[in-house]
Amino acid sequence: MTINKTGSGSELTMALDGRLDTVTAPELEAELKNSLEGVNSLIFDFSELEYISSAGLRVLLSAQKQMNKQGAMKLTNVNETIQEIFEVTGFADILTVE
Repeated sequence: MTINKTGSGSELTMALDGRLDTVTAPELEAELKNSLEGVNSLIFDFSELEYISSAGLRVLLSAQKQMNKQGAMKLTNVNETIQEIFEVTGFADILTVE
C-alpha cells in the first residue's frame, strides 16, 4: 500500500493505493499518529484502494475516534466493494462516506 499525504494548514488528505490489511494497517496507524496534530479535517481518498480487512477497519475506527475529539473525518471515492464491507460491518453508520 502507498500513502500519499497532502495538506494545507489544518486539513490533511491521505490517498491510499493498494490494500489496507494486516500487513499495511500498522504503517497507516503510525502515519496517522505522526500526522494528526493540529489537523481538524482528515480526508481519506480511497479512489485507488482495492481492499480493506478488519485490521484496516480498526485503524479507521481509531482515526475516527481521534478526529471526533479534534474535528471531522470523511472518506471519498469509495468503490462498491469497500462500501459493501462498510455496510456489512456497520461501519457505514460510523464513518462519513462521500
